Amino acid sequence: MPLTIKTVPCLKDNYAYIAHDPETGTTAVIDVPDAAPIIAALEANGWAADLVLLTHHHDDHVQGLDALKDQYPSAKVIGAEADAHRLPTLDMQVAEGETIEIGSEKLDVIDVSGHTIGHIAFYAPGSSAAFTADSLMCFGCGRVFEGTMEQMWGSLRKLMALPEDTLIYSGHEYTEANAKFARTIEPNNSALISRIESVAMSRAEGRPTVPARLREELATNPFLRGHVPEVQAAAGMPGAEASAVFAKVRKMKDSF
Repeated sequence: MPLTIKTVPCLKDNYAYIAHDPETGTTAVIDVPDAAPIIAALEANGWAADLVLLTHHHDDHVQGLDALKDQYPSAKVIGAEADAHRLPTLDMQVAEGETIEIGSEKLDVIDVSGHTIGHIAFYAPGSSAAFTADSLMCFGCGRVFEGTMEQMWGSLRKLMALPEDTLIYSGHEYTEANAKFARTIEPNNSALISRIESVAMSRAEGRPTVPARLREELATNPFLRGHVPEVQAAAGMPGAEASAVFAKVRKMKDSF
């Protein structure tokens, strides 16, 4: 039975997620930007936090942990071994290739360094869900703050290789801003135009645009489309390798 996953808006534009295994009753929180809305969502569903999974060390993903632990002191905190020196105290350190369990559901740990070094994602194949935080996002990807463009491209390639029906649970509601940039790269992409219209409707109704299917990202996200001639042309790099086009498009977005 797949996980029941709740999207929890936090702060100005962050998302946390609650993943509940209906078979065992085990419940995990993925990232803790702010404890109050997460606790409210847990209580509304009659759940308690058993696990907390941290994707990376940035404050807007971990700063609510102390308050959440005050409410659920037995919750086990899990994060990247490579990031442990600057994460809150971890009960379990993990690395790529390892798995963790939310009840009966196994999650694969994926190193998605680039935005930060030691950033990890969690992929739940049984639920067709990937918690990608600030690596792969709707129409976008995180800024490359600590790693290299090569690292970020390698991380995105790992996520691109997941099944196309995978739901991408990213860390922020950046979709409309990312869409504006994407439209400048591929103004004639009909899938992009249609998706932008759907996103605008969702936001007008106050609904999150996250999660999104990986197939949507593959069809509309300019950071994943360096192999497409129109994207290459927009970057001024016709015929270039997709990795190089990605790096140029990421730099273009930084100054957009």
